[in-house]
Amino acid sequence: MIDSQNILDTAAVISLALLCLSFALTIFRVIRGPTLPDRILALDMLVATAIGFIAIIGIKTGFTLYVDIAIALGLVGFLATVAFARFIMARGHVREREGHPEEYTLQENSDG
Repeated sequence: MIDSQNILDTAAVISLALLCLSFALTIFRVIRGPTLPDRILALDMLVATAIGFIAIIGIKTGFTLYVDIAIALGLVGFLATVAFARFIMARGHVREREGHPEEYTLQENSDG
């Protein structure tokens, strides 16, 4: 008969491997872009991946303190994403300067 602890250990190893792959692909998206919102979503995904790592380690070790850490990290990650979203909205519309196509200016958002 198969021991349940072996199944749990195997599932944890597979989960950690998939989370490592997810982490690597997300780092690629943070570096590559192409836009600022893509990078911000990738950073939010990094937080979610880190929460996954913490949860798997908590399951493997049996310490319930890791659940509290994961919840706190989730709250901080959510607040950071909201702050980045507000930053993007506050930037306004981007337009090219006349005569200098490589430089950009920021217009104030006319919504208030």
